[in-house]
Amino acid sequence: MRARMALSQAGIACRLREVLLRDKPAELLTLSPKGTVPVLLLPEGRVLEESLDIMLWALSQHDPDQWLLPETGEMADMMALIETFDGPFKQALDRYKYPDRYRDEKVVKDVQRDRGADYLQALDAQLSPQGFLFGARISLADIALFPFIRQFANTDRQWFDVQPWPALHIWLEAHLQSDLFIRIMNKYKAWSPGAAEPLLPGNRA
Repeated sequence: MRARMALSQAGIACRLREVLLRDKPAELLTLSPKGTVPVLLLPEGRVLEESLDIMLWALSQHDPDQWLLPETGEMADMMALIETFDGPFKQALDRYKYPDRYRDEKVVKDVQRDRGADYLQALDAQLSPQGFLFGARISLADIALFPFIRQFANTDRQWFDVQPWPALHIWLEAHLQSDLFIRIMNKYKAWSPGAAEPLLPGNRA
């Protein structure tokens, strides 16, 4: 999701091959033996296998709203926050959302929820004075974190909606209603060899 948002924001149209991870095509494994998504094959043949790498590459080509130049703080500050949410927060999110996958760890779902909530409380405090994470406009960090916060919220939306995080609730809803998010959420059929490869929308509305 965040890779698609960055590509669309940058105005980069790319051919899309939607895959089912339970039935990975050989073409995916040839490009990326680890078999995770997203994977982006660049025109010169280089392969990007991480969503954050795709975001950074896309915005290095064209960054019309200066996502890489936050109003407050530095690029290093954004990357440090993203690393926290890609790491410890994502670990808690996965165990909160899919506790059965971690039975060998004796995961307690509510404990993992509370671990994630500690990070979200801090995020709400960071958002409160300005509306976005690094100023009064969107930056790379906002888009990089948004899909994880969306997943966490949707795991138990009734619980999430009553948490005392007003700035975070407003921030999340703004992303959910944004033209950019709506534009990249088209549904696509799973790709198979010889099938059509639709263009991921690369035009900015």
